[in-house]
Amino acid sequence: MTAKVTGNIKHLSQNQIRRVERLYQRKLEASELVPREFATEVYQIAEELRRRVGVMIDREGEVVEVFIGTREILYLPDLGRYRVAGGRFRRLRLIFSDLSKDASTVSIPKDIYTDLEKLRLDAVCGVKVLGARTMAAWAYVLPYNKENRSHVHTESIKDLSNHSLNFSEFISQLEAEHLSSTVSGKQLDDGALLVGVYDCSAAEATASMNELRELVRTAGVKICGEYIQRRKPDPRTLIGKGKVEELVLEALRLGAEMMIFDTELKPSQWRALTNSTELKILDRSMVILDIFAQRATSSDGRLQVELAQLKYNLPRLVEKDAGLSRLVGGIGGRGPGETKLEIGRRRIRDKIAQLERQIKVLGQQRDIQRGRRVKKGLPLVSILGYTNAGKSTLFNSLSNSGVLTEDKLFATLDTNQSTISVPIRFSGDSNTGVTEYTEYLSIVISDTVGFIRELPEELVVAFKATLEELHEAQLLVHVLDAADTRIREKYTAVQTILKELELQDRPCITVLNKVDLISTDMCAELTAEYSAVPVSAVNGHGFDIVKHEIGLYFQKSFTPKYHRWTQYE
Repeated sequence: MTAKVTGNIKHLSQNQIRRVERLYQRKLEASELVPREFATEVYQIAEELRRRVGVMIDREGEVVEVFIGTREILYLPDLGRYRVAGGRFRRLRLIFSDLSKDASTVSIPKDIYTDLEKLRLDAVCGVKVLGARTMAAWAYVLPYNKENRSHVHTESIKDLSNHSLNFSEFISQLEAEHLSSTVSGKQLDDGALLVGVYDCSAAEATASMNELRELVRTAGVKICGEYIQRRKPDPRTLIGKGKVEELVLEALRLGAEMMIFDTELKPSQWRALTNSTELKILDRSMVILDIFAQRATSSDGRLQVELAQLKYNLPRLVEKDAGLSRLVGGIGGRGPGETKLEIGRRRIRDKIAQLERQIKVLGQQRDIQRGRRVKKGLPLVSILGYTNAGKSTLFNSLSNSGVLTEDKLFATLDTNQSTISVPIRFSGDSNTGVTEYTEYLSIVISDTVGFIRELPEELVVAFKATLEELHEAQLLVHVLDAADTRIREKYTAVQTILKELELQDRPCITVLNKVDLISTDMCAELTAEYSAVPVSAVNGHGFDIVKHEIGLYFQKSFTPKYHRWTQYE
Protein backbone atom coordinates (compact mmCIF):
# COMPACT_ATOMS: atom_id res chain seq x y z
CA MET A 1 0.00 0.00 0.00
CA THR A 2 1.40 3.36 -1.06
CA ALA A 3 1.86 5.86 1.74
CA LYS A 4 -0.29 8.95 1.33
CA VAL A 5 0.85 12.49 0.70
CA THR A 6 -0.59 14.98 3.18
CA GLY A 7 -1.01 18.74 3.28
CA ASN A 8 -2.16 21.11 0.55
CA ILE A 9 -3.16 18.65 -2.21
CA LYS A 10 -6.28 20.53 -3.30
CA HIS A 11 -6.62 20.99 -7.09
CA LEU A 12 -3.72 18.60 -7.82
CA SER A 13 -4.24 15.97 -10.50
CA GLN A 14 -3.91 12.26 -9.76
CA ASN A 15 -0.76 12.12 -11.88
CA GLN A 16 0.82 14.92 -9.87
CA ILE A 17 -0.09 13.26 -6.57
CA ARG A 18 1.31 9.91 -7.77
CA ARG A 19 4.57 11.58 -8.73
CA VAL A 20 4.88 13.04 -5.23
CA GLU A 21 3.97 9.66 -3.71
CA ARG A 22 6.88 8.02 -5.55
CA LEU A 23 9.21 9.88 -3.16
CA TYR A 24 8.18 7.30 -0.55
CA GLN A 25 9.89 4.63 -2.66
CA ARG A 26 13.29 6.31 -2.53
CA LYS A 27 15.87 4.74 -0.25
CA LEU A 28 18.67 7.03 0.92
CA GLU A 29 22.02 6.18 2.40
CA ALA A 30 21.97 6.75 6.14
CA SER A 31 25.35 8.44 5.90
CA GLU A 32 24.12 11.14 3.49
CA LEU A 33 22.36 14.30 4.60
CA VAL A 34 20.52 14.34 1.29
CA PRO A 35 21.71 12.84 -2.03
CA ARG A 36 21.97 15.27 -4.93
CA GLU A 37 19.56 13.24 -7.09
CA PHE A 38 16.91 13.12 -4.38
CA ALA A 39 17.25 16.84 -3.61
CA THR A 40 16.93 17.67 -7.30
CA GLU A 41 13.79 15.53 -7.62
CA VAL A 42 12.15 17.20 -4.59
CA TYR A 43 12.89 20.67 -5.99
CA GLN A 44 11.68 19.87 -9.51
CA ILE A 45 8.39 18.49 -8.18
CA ALA A 46 7.94 21.63 -6.08
CA GLU A 47 8.59 23.88 -9.09
CA GLU A 48 6.07 21.95 -11.17
CA LEU A 49 3.41 22.17 -8.45
CA ARG A 50 4.38 25.73 -7.47
CA ARG A 51 4.13 24.55 -3.88
CA ARG A 52 6.75 23.70 -1.29
CA VAL A 53 7.39 20.01 -0.80
CA GLY A 54 8.66 18.59 2.47
CA VAL A 55 10.08 15.14 3.19
CA MET A 56 10.84 13.54 6.57
CA ILE A 57 13.68 11.02 6.52
CA ASP A 58 14.59 8.79 9.46
CA ARG A 59 18.07 7.80 10.64
CA GLU A 60 18.03 4.68 8.49
CA GLY A 61 17.41 6.67 5.30
CA GLU A 62 13.72 5.72 4.93
CA VAL A 63 11.23 8.34 3.71
CA VAL A 64 8.50 8.34 6.36
CA GLU A 65 6.49 11.49 5.56
CA VAL A 66 5.85 13.49 2.38
CA PHE A 67 3.74 16.64 2.57
CA ILE A 68 2.89 19.71 0.50
CA GLY A 69 2.48 23.34 1.54
CA THR A 70 1.88 26.59 -0.28
CA ARG A 71 4.57 28.45 -2.22
CA GLU A 72 5.49 30.43 0.90
CA ILE A 73 4.63 28.15 3.85
CA LEU A 74 5.21 24.50 4.70
CA TYR A 75 3.10 23.03 7.51
CA LEU A 76 4.59 19.93 9.13
CA PRO A 77 2.39 16.91 9.85
CA ASP A 78 1.76 15.55 13.34
CA LEU A 79 4.92 13.76 14.47
CA GLY A 80 3.56 12.47 17.75
CA ARG A 81 4.00 8.83 16.79
CA TYR A 82 7.77 9.19 16.36
CA ARG A 83 9.65 8.71 19.61
CA VAL A 84 11.53 11.47 21.33
CA ALA A 85 13.20 10.59 24.62
CA GLY A 86 14.73 12.91 27.17
CA GLY A 87 17.80 14.67 25.81
CA ARG A 88 17.52 12.98 22.41
CA PHE A 89 16.47 14.10 18.96
CA ARG A 90 13.45 12.76 17.11
CA ARG A 91 15.61 10.73 14.69
CA LEU A 92 14.01 12.59 11.76
CA ARG A 93 15.44 15.21 9.42
CA LEU A 94 13.41 17.52 7.21
CA ILE A 95 14.28 18.08 3.56
CA PHE A 96 12.27 20.82 1.87
CA SER A 97 12.27 22.77 -1.38
CA ASP A 98 13.14 26.46 -1.19
CA LEU A 99 10.99 28.41 -3.67
CA SER A 100 12.13 31.84 -2.47
CA LYS A 101 12.68 34.53 -5.12
CA ASP A 102 16.44 34.81 -4.63
CA ALA A 103 17.71 32.08 -6.95
CA SER A 104 21.36 32.38 -5.89
CA THR A 105 20.95 31.34 -2.25
CA VAL A 106 18.98 28.86 -0.18
CA SER A 107 17.14 30.31 2.78
CA ILE A 108 15.58 28.57 5.80
CA PRO A 109 12.38 30.32 6.96
CA LYS A 110 11.95 31.31 10.58
CA ASP A 111 9.12 28.84 11.10
CA ILE A 112 11.36 25.98 9.94
CA TYR A 113 13.98 27.03 12.49
CA THR A 114 11.23 27.01 15.11
CA ASP A 115 10.19 23.48 14.08
CA LEU A 116 13.82 22.34 14.28
CA GLU A 117 14.05 23.32 17.96
CA LYS A 118 10.47 22.76 19.03
CA LEU A 119 10.17 19.27 17.51
CA ARG A 120 13.79 18.27 18.24
CA LEU A 121 14.48 17.28 14.66
CA ASP A 122 17.93 15.94 13.77
CA ALA A 123 18.33 18.66 11.16
CA VAL A 124 16.48 20.71 8.55
CA CYS A 125 17.75 21.17 5.00
CA GLY A 126 16.46 23.43 2.23
CA VAL A 127 17.34 22.58 -1.38
CA LYS A 128 17.32 24.56 -4.64
CA VAL A 129 18.49 23.86 -8.18
CA LEU A 130 20.45 26.52 -10.05
CA GLY A 131 21.49 25.35 -13.52
CA ALA A 132 23.64 22.25 -13.12
CA ARG A 133 24.12 22.80 -9.41
CA THR A 134 21.89 21.63 -6.58
CA MET A 135 22.45 23.90 -3.61
CA ALA A 136 21.45 23.41 0.02
CA ALA A 137 21.41 25.11 3.40
CA TRP A 138 21.05 23.00 6.51
CA ALA A 139 20.76 23.70 10.23
CA TYR A 140 21.06 21.77 13.49
CA VAL A 141 20.91 22.54 17.19
CA LEU A 142 24.15 22.84 19.15
CA PRO A 143 24.34 21.83 22.83
CA TYR A 144 23.20 24.60 25.16
CA ASN A 145 25.76 27.34 25.67
CA LYS A 146 25.18 30.09 28.24
CA GLU A 147 27.28 32.53 26.20
CA ASN A 148 25.33 31.77 23.03
CA ARG A 149 21.58 31.55 23.63
CA SER A 150 20.86 31.32 19.89
CA HIS A 151 22.48 27.94 19.48
CA VAL A 152 21.16 26.90 16.04
CA HIS A 153 24.00 26.50 13.57
CA THR A 154 23.43 26.92 9.83
CA GLU A 155 25.74 25.83 7.00
CA SER A 156 25.52 26.51 3.27
CA ILE A 157 26.36 23.93 0.60
CA LYS A 158 27.16 25.37 -2.84
CA ASP A 159 26.87 22.02 -4.58
CA LEU A 160 25.64 18.77 -3.06
CA SER A 161 27.88 16.85 -5.50
CA ASN A 162 30.88 17.98 -3.47
CA HIS A 163 29.37 17.46 0.01
CA SER A 164 31.11 14.59 1.79
CA LEU A 165 29.81 14.76 5.40
CA ASN A 166 28.97 11.43 7.07
CA PHE A 167 25.62 12.53 8.49
CA SER A 168 24.99 9.34 10.47
CA GLU A 169 28.21 9.69 12.46
CA PHE A 170 27.77 13.44 12.81
CA ILE A 171 24.26 13.31 14.25
CA SER A 172 25.10 10.47 16.64
CA GLN A 173 28.03 12.46 18.02
CA LEU A 174 25.94 15.65 18.26
CA GLU A 175 23.20 13.82 20.15
CA ALA A 176 25.79 12.39 22.54
CA GLU A 177 27.06 15.91 23.23
CA HIS A 178 23.51 17.03 24.02
CA LEU A 179 23.06 14.12 26.42
CA SER A 180 26.34 14.81 28.21
CA SER A 181 25.72 18.55 28.59
CA THR A 182 24.59 19.70 32.03
CA VAL A 183 21.25 21.05 30.88
CA SER A 184 20.23 18.52 28.27
CA GLY A 185 21.33 15.45 30.18
CA LYS A 186 21.23 15.66 33.95
CA GLN A 187 18.42 18.15 34.33
CA LEU A 188 16.17 17.08 31.49
CA ASP A 189 14.27 14.32 33.26
CA ASP A 190 12.66 16.64 35.77
CA GLY A 191 13.60 20.15 34.68
CA ALA A 192 11.01 22.92 34.58
CA LEU A 193 10.70 26.47 33.32
CA LEU A 194 8.66 28.53 35.79
CA VAL A 195 6.30 31.09 34.26
CA GLY A 196 4.51 33.85 36.12
CA VAL A 197 2.01 36.27 34.58
CA TYR A 198 1.11 39.04 37.00
CA ASP A 199 -1.17 42.05 36.95
CA CYS A 200 0.13 43.39 40.27
CA SER A 201 3.10 45.18 41.82
CA ALA A 202 6.65 43.99 41.21
CA ALA A 203 7.05 43.10 44.89
CA GLU A 204 3.92 40.93 44.88
CA ALA A 205 5.01 39.24 41.64
CA THR A 206 8.46 38.44 43.06
CA ALA A 207 6.97 37.08 46.28
CA SER A 208 4.53 34.88 44.36
CA MET A 209 7.30 33.50 42.14
CA ASN A 210 9.41 32.79 45.24
CA GLU A 211 6.57 30.72 46.69
CA LEU A 212 6.14 28.82 43.41
CA ARG A 213 9.88 28.12 43.47
CA GLU A 214 9.55 26.60 46.94
CA LEU A 215 6.56 24.52 45.86
CA VAL A 216 8.46 23.16 42.87
CA ARG A 217 11.51 22.44 45.01
CA THR A 218 9.32 20.56 47.48
CA ALA A 219 7.83 18.55 44.62
CA GLY A 220 11.37 17.41 43.71
CA VAL A 221 11.54 19.17 40.35
CA LYS A 222 14.74 20.79 39.07
CA ILE A 223 14.27 24.44 38.11
CA CYS A 224 15.96 25.25 34.79
CA GLY A 225 14.80 28.85 34.49
CA GLU A 226 12.17 31.44 35.37
CA TYR A 227 10.15 33.93 33.36
CA ILE A 228 7.98 36.76 34.71
CA GLN A 229 5.58 38.70 32.49
CA ARG A 230 3.77 41.80 33.70
CA ARG A 231 0.50 42.01 31.80
CA LYS A 232 -3.20 41.33 32.01
CA PRO A 233 -3.57 37.54 31.55
CA ASP A 234 -4.57 36.45 28.06
CA PRO A 235 -7.93 34.63 28.28
CA ARG A 236 -6.84 31.93 25.81
CA THR A 237 -3.22 31.09 26.59
CA LEU A 238 -2.51 33.33 29.61
CA ILE A 239 0.70 34.65 28.02
CA GLY A 240 -0.26 35.22 24.38
CA LYS A 241 0.33 32.97 21.37
CA GLY A 242 3.62 34.55 20.31
CA LYS A 243 5.05 34.30 23.81
CA VAL A 244 4.04 30.63 24.02
CA GLU A 245 6.27 29.77 21.07
CA GLU A 246 9.10 31.85 22.52
CA LEU A 247 8.88 30.13 25.91
CA VAL A 248 8.67 26.66 24.35
CA LEU A 249 11.94 27.33 22.54
CA GLU A 250 13.49 28.74 25.71
CA ALA A 251 12.42 25.62 27.62
CA LEU A 252 14.03 23.41 25.00
CA ARG A 253 17.22 25.44 25.09
CA LEU A 254 17.35 25.13 28.87
CA GLY A 255 16.64 21.41 28.72
CA ALA A 256 13.29 21.72 30.51
CA GLU A 257 10.71 18.98 30.13
CA MET A 258 7.84 21.06 31.49
CA MET A 259 6.49 24.56 31.99
CA ILE A 260 4.90 25.38 35.34
CA PHE A 261 2.59 28.40 35.58
CA ASP A 262 2.14 30.37 38.80
CA THR A 263 -1.64 30.33 38.70
CA GLU A 264 -4.49 27.90 38.30
CA LEU A 265 -4.99 27.51 34.56
CA LYS A 266 -8.52 27.31 33.29
CA PRO A 267 -9.24 24.02 31.46
CA SER A 268 -9.41 25.88 28.13
CA GLN A 269 -6.05 27.59 28.78
CA TRP A 270 -4.44 24.31 29.79
CA ARG A 271 -5.70 22.63 26.60
CA ALA A 272 -4.54 25.50 24.37
CA LEU A 273 -1.05 25.37 25.90
CA THR A 274 -0.88 21.58 25.84
CA ASN A 275 -1.91 21.44 22.19
CA SER A 276 0.80 23.93 21.24
CA THR A 277 3.75 21.95 22.60
CA GLU A 278 4.91 18.49 23.60
CA LEU A 279 6.22 19.86 26.90
CA LYS A 280 4.28 19.01 30.04
CA ILE A 281 2.10 21.94 31.09
CA LEU A 282 1.45 22.21 34.82
CA ASP A 283 -0.05 24.93 36.97
CA ARG A 284 0.33 25.87 40.62
CA SER A 285 -2.58 23.72 41.73
CA MET A 286 -1.19 20.65 39.96
CA VAL A 287 2.12 21.09 41.79
CA ILE A 288 0.34 21.33 45.15
CA LEU A 289 -1.70 18.23 44.32
CA ASP A 290 1.49 16.40 43.38
CA ILE A 291 3.14 17.37 46.68
CA PHE A 292 0.11 16.10 48.57
CA ALA A 293 0.22 12.85 46.58
CA GLN A 294 3.90 12.36 47.43
CA ARG A 295 3.53 13.12 51.12
CA ALA A 296 0.23 11.58 52.15
CA THR A 297 1.08 8.49 54.20
CA SER A 298 -2.19 7.40 55.80
CA SER A 299 -4.87 5.60 53.82
CA ASP A 300 -7.22 8.46 54.65
CA GLY A 301 -4.78 11.05 53.30
CA ARG A 302 -4.09 9.09 50.12
CA LEU A 303 -7.81 8.70 49.41
CA GLN A 304 -8.38 12.42 49.88
CA VAL A 305 -5.49 13.33 47.56
CA GLU A 306 -6.65 10.91 44.85
CA LEU A 307 -10.16 12.34 45.06
CA ALA A 308 -8.82 15.89 44.72
CA GLN A 309 -6.69 14.95 41.70
CA LEU A 310 -9.57 13.25 39.90
CA LYS A 311 -11.91 16.17 40.50
CA TYR A 312 -9.29 18.62 39.28
CA ASN A 313 -8.44 16.65 36.12
CA LEU A 314 -11.98 15.69 35.07
CA PRO A 315 -12.87 19.01 33.36
CA ARG A 316 -9.53 18.88 31.52
CA LEU A 317 -10.38 15.52 29.97
CA VAL A 318 -12.08 16.73 26.78
CA GLU A 319 -11.78 16.18 23.06
CA LYS A 320 -9.26 18.28 21.14
CA ASP A 321 -11.70 18.25 18.23
CA ALA A 322 -15.30 19.03 19.09
CA GLY A 323 -16.37 17.04 16.03
CA LEU A 324 -15.28 13.83 17.72
CA SER A 325 -17.67 14.28 20.64
CA ARG A 326 -19.95 11.37 21.43
CA LEU A 327 -23.40 11.31 19.89
CA VAL A 328 -25.98 11.31 22.66
CA GLY A 329 -29.53 10.00 22.66
CA GLY A 330 -31.74 8.84 19.81
CA ILE A 331 -30.34 7.92 16.41
CA GLY A 332 -26.58 7.55 16.53
CA GLY A 333 -26.57 7.29 20.30
CA ARG A 334 -27.29 3.59 20.57
CA GLY A 335 -25.01 0.61 20.05
CA PRO A 336 -21.41 1.02 21.26
CA GLY A 337 -22.21 4.71 21.57
CA GLU A 338 -19.21 5.84 23.62
CA THR A 339 -15.82 7.07 22.58
CA LYS A 340 -12.74 5.96 24.50
CA LEU A 341 -12.63 9.43 26.00
CA GLU A 342 -16.19 9.27 27.29
CA ILE A 343 -15.51 5.87 28.81
CA GLY A 344 -12.56 7.47 30.57
CA ARG A 345 -14.79 10.25 31.86
CA ARG A 346 -17.39 7.80 33.15
CA ARG A 347 -14.77 5.71 34.89
CA ILE A 348 -13.37 8.80 36.59
CA ARG A 349 -16.85 9.79 37.80
CA ASP A 350 -17.41 6.26 39.10
CA LYS A 351 -14.04 6.36 40.86
CA ILE A 352 -14.88 9.76 42.40
CA ALA A 353 -18.15 8.37 43.75
CA GLN A 354 -16.33 5.34 45.17
CA LEU A 355 -13.69 7.48 46.88
CA GLU A 356 -16.33 9.78 48.35
CA ARG A 357 -18.07 6.74 49.87
CA GLN A 358 -14.80 5.49 51.36
CA ILE A 359 -13.93 8.90 52.78
CA LYS A 360 -17.43 9.17 54.25
CA VAL A 361 -16.90 5.85 56.06
CA LEU A 362 -13.55 7.05 57.41
CA GLY A 363 -15.23 10.27 58.52
CA GLN A 364 -17.80 8.23 60.45
CA GLN A 365 -14.97 6.35 62.14
CA ARG A 366 -13.40 9.66 63.13
CA ASP A 367 -16.73 10.77 64.55
CA ILE A 368 -16.71 7.70 66.78
CA GLN A 369 -13.15 8.44 67.92
CA ARG A 370 -14.07 12.06 68.50
CA GLY A 371 -17.05 10.97 70.59
CA ARG A 372 -14.79 8.84 72.77
CA ARG A 373 -12.49 11.79 73.34
CA VAL A 374 -15.38 14.05 74.27
CA LYS A 375 -16.74 11.39 76.60
CA LYS A 376 -13.42 11.30 78.41
CA GLY A 377 -13.65 15.06 78.85
CA LEU A 378 -10.46 15.85 76.92
CA PRO A 379 -10.44 19.25 75.19
CA LEU A 380 -8.82 19.65 71.75
CA VAL A 381 -6.20 22.25 70.80
CA SER A 382 -5.31 22.52 67.09
CA ILE A 383 -2.05 23.93 65.79
CA LEU A 384 -2.43 25.75 62.48
CA GLY A 385 -0.56 28.20 60.29
CA TYR A 386 0.94 28.82 56.89
CA THR A 387 2.82 25.87 55.43
CA ASN A 388 6.44 25.52 56.61
CA ALA A 389 5.91 27.90 59.53
CA GLY A 390 7.10 25.27 62.04
CA LYS A 391 3.82 23.71 63.23
CA SER A 392 5.21 20.17 63.45
CA THR A 393 8.28 21.44 65.33
CA LEU A 394 6.00 23.05 67.91
CA PHE A 395 3.89 19.89 68.08
CA ASN A 396 6.98 17.75 68.71
CA SER A 397 8.28 20.12 71.36
CA LEU A 398 4.99 20.21 73.27
CA SER A 399 4.29 16.48 73.04
CA ASN A 400 7.78 14.92 72.82
CA SER A 401 6.67 13.30 69.55
CA GLY A 402 8.71 12.42 66.48
CA VAL A 403 6.55 13.78 63.67
CA LEU A 404 8.55 14.44 60.49
CA THR A 405 9.86 17.99 60.26
CA GLU A 406 11.47 19.33 57.08
CA ASP A 407 12.30 22.73 55.64
CA LYS A 408 9.78 22.11 52.87
CA LEU A 409 6.20 23.08 52.16
CA PHE A 410 3.52 20.62 53.29
CA ALA A 411 5.92 18.38 55.24
CA THR A 412 2.84 17.31 57.25
CA LEU A 413 -0.38 16.25 55.55
CA ASP A 414 -1.91 13.71 57.89
CA THR A 415 -3.38 14.92 61.17
CA ASN A 416 -1.27 13.92 64.17
CA GLN A 417 -2.62 13.94 67.71
CA SER A 418 -1.06 13.51 71.12
CA THR A 419 -2.23 13.84 74.71
CA ILE A 420 -0.23 16.28 76.83
CA SER A 421 -0.54 17.86 80.26
CA VAL A 422 -0.64 21.62 80.69
CA PRO A 423 -0.13 23.37 84.04
CA ILE A 424 -2.93 25.32 85.66
CA ARG A 425 -1.96 27.47 88.62
CA PHE A 426 -4.42 28.31 91.38
CA SER A 427 -4.27 30.69 94.32
CA GLY A 428 -4.88 29.19 97.76
CA ASP A 429 -7.33 30.37 100.41
CA SER A 430 -7.21 31.11 104.13
CA ASN A 431 -8.97 27.85 105.01
CA THR A 432 -6.25 25.61 103.58
CA GLY A 433 -3.32 27.88 104.29
CA VAL A 434 -1.96 27.19 100.77
CA THR A 435 -0.93 30.36 98.95
CA GLU A 436 -0.49 28.86 95.43
CA TYR A 437 -0.53 25.43 93.86
CA THR A 438 -0.40 23.87 90.36
CA GLU A 439 -2.50 21.09 88.91
CA TYR A 440 -2.28 19.56 85.43
CA LEU A 441 -4.95 19.22 82.78
CA SER A 442 -4.80 16.53 80.11
CA ILE A 443 -5.62 17.84 76.63
CA VAL A 444 -5.37 16.51 73.07
CA ILE A 445 -3.12 18.57 70.80
CA SER A 446 -3.47 18.24 67.02
CA ASP A 447 -1.01 19.06 64.23
CA THR A 448 -2.89 19.98 61.03
CA VAL A 449 -2.03 20.44 57.37
CA GLY A 450 -0.53 23.82 56.53
CA PHE A 451 -2.45 26.60 54.84
CA ILE A 452 -1.39 28.28 51.61
CA ARG A 453 -2.94 31.03 49.53
CA GLU A 454 -5.12 29.93 46.63
CA LEU A 455 -5.32 26.36 47.88
CA PRO A 456 -7.13 24.36 45.14
CA GLU A 457 -10.83 24.10 45.93
CA GLU A 458 -10.69 20.37 45.22
CA LEU A 459 -8.16 19.95 48.05
CA VAL A 460 -10.26 21.97 50.46
CA VAL A 461 -13.26 19.77 49.70
CA ALA A 462 -11.25 16.53 49.81
CA PHE A 463 -9.59 17.46 53.11
CA LYS A 464 -12.87 18.59 54.64
CA ALA A 465 -12.70 15.76 57.17
CA THR A 466 -9.20 16.80 58.20
CA LEU A 467 -10.21 20.44 58.53
CA GLU A 468 -13.11 19.35 60.73
CA GLU A 469 -10.50 18.98 63.48
CA LEU A 470 -10.25 22.76 63.49
CA HIS A 471 -14.00 23.11 64.01
CA GLU A 472 -13.86 20.66 66.93
CA ALA A 473 -11.03 22.51 68.65
CA GLN A 474 -11.80 24.67 71.66
CA LEU A 475 -8.56 26.60 71.14
CA LEU A 476 -6.39 27.33 68.10
CA VAL A 477 -2.62 27.91 68.13
CA HIS A 478 -1.52 30.00 65.14
CA VAL A 479 2.19 29.55 64.34
CA LEU A 480 4.08 32.33 62.53
CA ASP A 481 7.55 32.12 61.00
CA ALA A 482 9.42 35.07 62.52
CA ALA A 483 12.19 34.88 59.91
CA ASP A 484 9.81 35.01 56.94
CA THR A 485 9.99 38.36 55.13
CA ARG A 486 6.34 37.87 54.12
CA ILE A 487 5.10 37.19 57.64
CA ARG A 488 2.40 39.86 57.45
CA GLU A 489 1.02 38.65 54.10
CA LYS A 490 0.98 35.05 55.35
CA TYR A 491 -0.69 36.04 58.62
CA THR A 492 -3.41 37.77 56.59
CA ALA A 493 -3.73 34.74 54.28
CA VAL A 494 -4.31 32.42 57.26
CA GLN A 495 -6.85 34.82 58.76
CA THR A 496 -8.67 34.89 55.42
CA ILE A 497 -8.82 31.08 55.31
CA LEU A 498 -10.08 30.96 58.91
CA LYS A 499 -12.81 33.38 57.94
CA GLU A 500 -13.75 31.18 54.97
CA LEU A 501 -13.96 28.24 57.39
CA GLU A 502 -16.05 30.41 59.77
CA LEU A 503 -13.42 30.10 62.48
CA GLN A 504 -12.44 33.75 62.75
CA ASP A 505 -14.03 34.08 66.21
CA ARG A 506 -12.47 30.93 67.67
CA PRO A 507 -10.10 31.66 70.63
CA CYS A 508 -6.51 31.66 69.38
CA ILE A 509 -2.98 31.89 70.77
CA THR A 510 -0.34 33.25 68.38
CA VAL A 511 3.14 31.71 68.53
CA LEU A 512 6.14 33.44 66.95
CA ASN A 513 8.48 30.63 65.85
CA LYS A 514 12.16 30.73 64.80
CA VAL A 515 12.97 33.86 66.84
CA ASP A 516 16.60 32.71 67.00
CA LEU A 517 16.89 33.76 63.34
CA ILE A 518 15.96 37.42 63.92
CA SER A 519 17.31 40.30 65.98
CA THR A 520 16.14 41.05 69.52
CA ASP A 521 14.52 44.30 68.38
CA MET A 522 12.64 42.59 65.55
CA CYS A 523 11.50 39.87 67.94
CA ALA A 524 10.14 42.47 70.36
CA GLU A 525 8.37 44.34 67.55
CA LEU A 526 6.65 41.23 66.13
CA THR A 527 5.79 39.90 69.58
CA ALA A 528 4.01 43.16 70.38
CA GLU A 529 2.34 43.41 66.95
CA TYR A 530 0.73 39.96 67.15
CA SER A 531 0.54 39.61 70.97
CA ALA A 532 2.52 36.45 70.36
CA VAL A 533 4.57 34.02 72.42
CA PRO A 534 8.16 33.95 71.03
CA VAL A 535 9.65 30.43 70.76
CA SER A 536 12.74 28.78 69.30
CA ALA A 537 13.14 25.10 68.53
CA VAL A 538 16.94 25.50 68.46
CA ASN A 539 17.35 26.55 72.10
CA GLY A 540 14.00 25.37 73.47
CA HIS A 541 12.96 28.89 74.45
CA GLY A 542 9.29 29.63 75.01
CA PHE A 543 7.60 26.21 74.88
CA ASP A 544 6.79 26.19 78.60
CA ILE A 545 5.19 29.60 78.13
CA VAL A 546 3.01 28.20 75.35
CA LYS A 547 1.80 25.43 77.67
CA HIS A 548 1.16 28.02 80.36
CA GLU A 549 -0.91 30.15 77.95
CA ILE A 550 -2.97 27.10 76.97
CA GLY A 551 -3.51 26.36 80.65
CA LEU A 552 -4.66 29.91 81.33
CA TYR A 553 -7.36 29.58 78.68
CA PHE A 554 -8.76 26.38 80.18
CA GLN A 555 -8.37 27.46 83.80
CA LYS A 556 -11.88 28.85 84.06
CA SER A 557 -13.37 25.48 83.07
CA PHE A 558 -11.24 23.33 85.34
CA THR A 559 -12.21 22.25 88.86
CA PRO A 560 -9.17 22.06 91.17
CA LYS A 561 -8.24 18.73 92.81
CA TYR A 562 -10.91 16.82 90.85
CA HIS A 563 -9.12 16.95 87.49
CA ARG A 564 -12.35 17.16 85.53
CA TRP A 565 -14.36 19.63 83.50
CA THR A 566 -17.34 21.54 84.78
CA GLN A 567 -18.30 23.43 81.61
CA TYR A 568 -17.04 21.32 78.72
CA GLU A 569 -19.18 20.40 75.74
